[in-house]
Amino acid sequence: MSESTKPSSYHLFAQRFPEILEAYEKLNADVRGLGFLNEREVALVKLALSVGAGLEGAVASHTRKAREAGVEEASLEQVALLSIPTCGFPNMMKCWKAIRNQVED
Repeated sequence: MSESTKPSSYHLFAQRFPEILEAYEKLNADVRGLGFLNEREVALVKLALSVGAGLEGAVASHTRKAREAGVEEASLEQVALLSIPTCGFPNMMKCWKAIRNQVED
């Protein structure tokens, strides 16, 4: 994700707590760097985790990142739809809307 597309809250956090953000980003890079999943798979897993947790902001962020990784719109929507039996229809709709908002922008 480019710096310009990151939310203002991210930039404020980075200014106030640079050491924490640096440690977080290193952990993220280390886990991704294990190499068992490709970038597309990582993007879909992270989106699915965000949908499952019902975190609209994270769903939006991981939708943008998934699009940057080349994940197509239909796959993004399927991630939300797959959550229905586990997380319920209302949670799926909230997250599907967050996905649609990013796709339509």
